[in-house]
Amino acid sequence: MPVFSYQCKQCGFSFEELVKRYDEEVPCPKCGAISERTWSGCMYSQTGKPPKKCSGNCATCPGCH
Repeated sequence: MPVFSYQCKQCGFSFEELVKRYDEEVPCPKCGAISERTWSGCMYSQTGKPPKKCSGNCATCPGCH
């Protein structure tokens, strides 16, 4: 299960959450509104080569392998 970074659309609170699926809706722990996933840091491929255009969503990405 991956840990993703999120930011609440309503109150702006930033937090990390352990989720079962990448597309799971995550509520804000402060106000309960649905939060939006944020991308932080660099993305790397499994082969060690830098990806050309990595979205971080490996389920729909054809390019890293």
